Amino acid sequence: MSEAGFYEQLVALETEGTAFVFVLLAEALGSTPQDAGAKMLVTPAGLHTGTVGGGKVEAKAIGLAQEMLTAGSQAPRFVNWALRADVGMTCGGSVKLYLEPHAGGGAGAAWPIWIFGAGHVVQALVPVLAPLACQLTIVDPRREWLDRLPRARNARYLHSELPEELVPTMPDHAFLLCLTKGHSFDRPVLQRALAERNFPFVGVIGSKAKAAVLRKEMIAAGLPAKRAKQFFCPVGLPFGDNDPREIALSIAAQLLAERDKLKAG
Repeated sequence: MSEAGFYEQLVALETEGTAFVFVLLAEALGSTPQDAGAKMLVTPAGLHTGTVGGGKVEAKAIGLAQEMLTAGSQAPRFVNWALRADVGMTCGGSVKLYLEPHAGGGAGAAWPIWIFGAGHVVQALVPVLAPLACQLTIVDPRREWLDRLPRARNARYLHSELPEELVPTMPDHAFLLCLTKGHSFDRPVLQRALAERNFPFVGVIGSKAKAAVLRKEMIAAGLPAKRAKQFFCPVGLPFGDNDPREIALSIAAQLLAERDKLKAG
């Protein structure tokens, strides 16, 4: 496969939200089955494309990559293998491999963020979040607003007339943001999220008065009062003004703060 074709496959995996490990043969000394610079992509199903030499060394590298995906590893790894002693090959050389995990958009994603709404704040928020190690999913019934969003390799843009019906499909560890065009569009998503799921973070754009109305309505619809309190509204840290770009920064800051709390246990 050509260099361009290899990276097209890499981008395709990221776009579709499939977790994978990028494996690079960084160094080859002595008698080895492949030269330095060889690379491959490994998904949970096994070798996706490319090669670092075939045979035992490739099988061992694929196994290690799959172990990293199963464990949810986020940090890259270097390994040095003497082909005879460590791999059981007759070759007398050695290899250094670099393995870089890329989180997918499903249950294996390192940090899935689902945003319901595609308005002005979301237009400003996507460019802030996209460079981070996250998988973005933006949902809105307005196709024209989805089309205006900045494109990012780690973002999905879902058009849905009933966004709340996507709540059951979200990963358990997803962060959820309700940033829709109004209270009546936030509530169905929020109701299902709090009644049926237990996400680590749920945030809603708006005021304390809006939060009170949302809680009253959800309790009236059968949500336990304690559960109805378990969301942030207004979402975002208390700094900046009402400019969408400043609101976006305050939301991103809160997401990072809550993510780090979870990491700290």
